[in-house]
Parts: sequence; structure tokens; C-alpha cells
Amino acid sequence: MEFLVGAAAACSAGVLSNPMDVLKTRMQLQGELRAQGRYTVVYKNIVHAAIAVAKADGVLGLQKGLVAALWYQIVMNGIRFGLYRKVLDSGLISRKDGRVSTLGCVAAGAGVGILGGFLGSPLYLVKIHLQSQAAESIAVGHQHKHQGFVLAMVNIARNGGIRGLWRGSSSSIPRVGIGSASQLVTYSKSKDWLDQYGLYPHDSWQSTLCGAMSSGLIVSTCMSPFDVVATRLYNQGVNSQGQGLLYTGIKDCIIKVAKTEGLKGFYKGWSAIYFRIGPHSFFNLLFWDYFTNLYKNYSKQKT
Repeated sequence: MEFLVGAAAACSAGVLSNPMDVLKTRMQLQGELRAQGRYTVVYKNIVHAAIAVAKADGVLGLQKGLVAALWYQIVMNGIRFGLYRKVLDSGLISRKDGRVSTLGCVAAGAGVGILGGFLGSPLYLVKIHLQSQAAESIAVGHQHKHQGFVLAMVNIARNGGIRGLWRGSSSSIPRVGIGSASQLVTYSKSKDWLDQYGLYPHDSWQSTLCGAMSSGLIVSTCMSPFDVVATRLYNQGVNSQGQGLLYTGIKDCIIKVAKTEGLKGFYKGWSAIYFRIGPHSFFNLLFWDYFTNLYKNYSKQKT
């Protein structure tokens, strides 16, 4: 049941946050391995990017990759939130006073995030491919030209086998591990702090909003460099042997981005990451708390 609660919460939030995910992907691929000033800026900021996408691809272009994104949320966050809830309820990371341990939160958050991210990697791969596809006038990064979610999965599996479906998965480990740990830690600790000082009613939407938005700020800053690297590795084209055309792996990607784009290259699309993660975290955690409490109340009535 914890898995279903986590998956339902993640999908509910995913529908609302996917447009920002599309913009984030486009901005991270813009000017790939080119110094600032040596490429055409297609997306100036998230507002300009949203207008550009809507004009060139239509309003529905802002929801590209939605099916893959929702399946990824089901697998990744179903596992992540489901297992994390089990850890919280077990008391393994709680102190005697009932508050959660920071170190325990980090370890549990990173662990469940890495597991969920690895298992959901093929879905994330397809999501990135579909979200990066655009009209020629606003296209950035490699264009895979898939004809939908199912055909994309079939084509990748046919050309690269099972290994091809998990291409780039190594980059998901630091990305999801750090992102998950920082999100769940800051959310749990901020809610503990709010409950301790009684600023808002326990488990209210206000405490969830404050916890989620502060969580989103930390997650965006910590995760952005790893998110950029993951997007680049997942989206790059491959040769007939299945080898990347631009990068050989995480280390090679980091070195090349640092040399050509500088530190700013690792924070391309940061605003889109925050405005995607902040609201996504809020709705995700809001739905998570709501569905969890709903299930608990149902269980009590049943017994």
C-alpha cells in the first residue's frame, strides 16, 4: 500500500510539474559544449522558453514526454516514498523524543532514491528523449525523433538491447541520491521544526507548503550539476556500437562541461529546476501526506 500511496502522490504532482520539466530539459541542453556567446540563445529564461515552446510546438508541447514521466514517477517515487514511509514508521531513524535523525534521513533518503532511480532509469531515458524533441526552430541537443513512448522503448531496446535501456543510468545514482536525500531530509526536518514551535497545525497544508518550498530550494541547488550531467548523458546520440557521441561517462561529461561552459554550465536551467521541484515537491508531499492519512484513517475504521 505504501508503494501505491507514493505512486499516486507522485503522478498527481507530475501532471502539474511536467511543463517545467520540459523547459528544464531544453535549457540544460541549450549551448551544449559551447562557450557563452558562441551559440544562439533559444531560451532566455523560463517565461521566454514557455512562450517559445507554445508558439513552435503548440500548448501541448509543454506536456511532451508526459506518459513516460508518469510511468517514471510510478516506479521511482512509488518505491522512494513507499520505502521511506516504511522506514519512518519503523522508528529506525527516530530519536527517543520522536524527532527524526538527520543522519538517518540522509541515509534512508539517498538509499531509497538510488534504488528507485536505477529501476526507473529506462523510463527517465525515454522521458528525456521525448521532452527534448522540438520543432526545428527551437530544437536543442540531439533529436531522437521518436514516435511516442511505446515506440521509443521498442526502438531503444531493439537497437541497444537491455543494456541500451539502462544507458546513462550511472548518472542517476548521484543525481537521485543527492536529490532524494536533500529533499526528504529538509522536508522532514522543516516539518519537525514547524511542529515543534507550533507555527501551523500538525500535518496542515501550510506546514507542507513551507517544508516543500524550502526543500525545493535546497534540492535545486544541490542537484543541478548532477541533473545537467544526467540530462546530457541520457540525451546524447550513440554510434552503432551504442557508445555516446559526446561523452564516455560521468567524469568525461563533467570535465567537458567545465572546460567549455564553465561553472554556469552546471546550473543551466536552475530556475526551471526550482520552479519544477518546488511546486512538484509541494504537491507530491501534500498528496503523499493526504493519501497516507487517508489510508491510516481507513485502516483504523476497518479495525
